[in-house]
Order: sequence, then C-alpha cells, then structure tokens
Amino acid sequence: MAQTNLNIRMDDELKQEFDLLCNELGLTMTTAINVFARAFVRKQGMPFEVSKNAPNVTTLAAIEEVQTMKLNPHLNQKFDSIQALFEDLDDDN
Repeated sequence: MAQTNLNIRMDDELKQEFDLLCNELGLTMTTAINVFARAFVRKQGMPFEVSKNAPNVTTLAAIEEVQTMKLNPHLNQKFDSIQALFEDLDDDN
C-alpha cells in the first residue's frame, strides 16, 4: 500500500501532551493517528475514546491516606486480635 504524508496544525502544548501520552501508551503519534483514521473510516464517524487510566479524586485521596498510614507507625499497627485492638484504643485515652 502506498504511503503519503499528512501535515496538520496543532497547538504546541497539545502536541507535547499528545506525544507524551502516546509514549506512555507505547505508541507513536503516527500510529495513534492511523489507528484513529482507520476506526473513523470503519465506523463512519467518531469511533471510540482512548484514554489513560487516570485515578479520580476519590482514588487519589485513598492513595494519599495509605501513604500517610505507611509513614505513621501508629496508623500502620497490626493486631493479633480484636481484644488487642481495643486495649490499644483504650491506652490512647
């Protein structure tokens, strides 16, 4: 199949972000554009959404909470029994 070049205009910042995301997904920008074009033609319209699986606000908060717990030995404490947990809680008062 014969190849041809396609020149497009794109905001410089968008191009940099697009290139970075393509690299993170293991693609080149050329491959990503070709995937889009083939799917666009096959579906005769916008074909799909491709996105990086980024955590939402709730997940980010949970990650931060776990990191805080890892740094605080008291919050990272393990107990052999419920009784030991309650004794530790009573000692804090």
